[in-house]
Amino acid sequence: MFQPAQVRLSQKCWNNSEARLLEAEFRVCAGGAFARVRFSSHPHEKEHFRAKGRDVPQIFTASADTRLRAVLALLALMLIAALAFLKYQDSAYATLRDWVRHQPVPFSHEHHVGGLGIDCRYCHTSVEEDASAGLPPTHICMTCHSQLWTSAPMLAPVRQSLAEGNPLEWQRVARVPDYVYFNHSIHIQRGVACVECHGRVDKMPLMKRAKAFQMQFCLDCHRDPAPNLRPPDQVTRMDWSSWKQNSSEHEDYGRLMVKAYGIQPSKLDDCSICHR
Repeated sequence: MFQPAQVRLSQKCWNNSEARLLEAEFRVCAGGAFARVRFSSHPHEKEHFRAKGRDVPQIFTASADTRLRAVLALLALMLIAALAFLKYQDSAYATLRDWVRHQPVPFSHEHHVGGLGIDCRYCHTSVEEDASAGLPPTHICMTCHSQLWTSAPMLAPVRQSLAEGNPLEWQRVARVPDYVYFNHSIHIQRGVACVECHGRVDKMPLMKRAKAFQMQFCLDCHRDPAPNLRPPDQVTRMDWSSWKQNSSEHEDYGRLMVKAYGIQPSKLDDCSICHR
């Protein structure tokens, strides 16, 4: 048995003669029959329309509109949450890009590399031979500072480290997650310059992370390594602007080195390359 459907106007309807209710007769098709329909704005007035003795079915329940609004609101919240999460993933807060970490000594790469011209390999001694670049031991610092700035308060932790035989606890700035395998030596030997991953450290008064070190960053280079290859004996060079400005003179270098080293970009994006 069909349930009757009530038809009402949402607000009062007034005609030119200011009558309280306006009745109109419409030809309503319901299974081939016609019915007279009365539109009413009075809250207590209930009128139904029928067609040849049969009730017209009610399609939606009274709470259907509320449920629809709730579903739409939930979908909107889910979309906003997804966009916020994606934005967070690329933010400096999540990637630690451009963040400076506290160190036992405020070592300035800008002064030592940019000003004094000290090569990266002087402090990071294992970068050409080992997976890790290595953090400088105290005796390397004291090679110079046993003669220079010997009483500087800033260098007191270095002197104390040497006297007590305890290494300085440097905080790593450029670090990949524990589930990622990265080998410095193979990149250095193939001519990937330090600046490609660590940025212009010669302009950093305090060391900071220059790149986000996300998976896409690594994959972009692995899939097309040629533009990032440089002469291996110049990998610690910071300024490559002349190389990039005269790209026509060097555009073949990377392509030739890919062939010479037997680099296969098609295999460099295999999961096992970085996740072992």
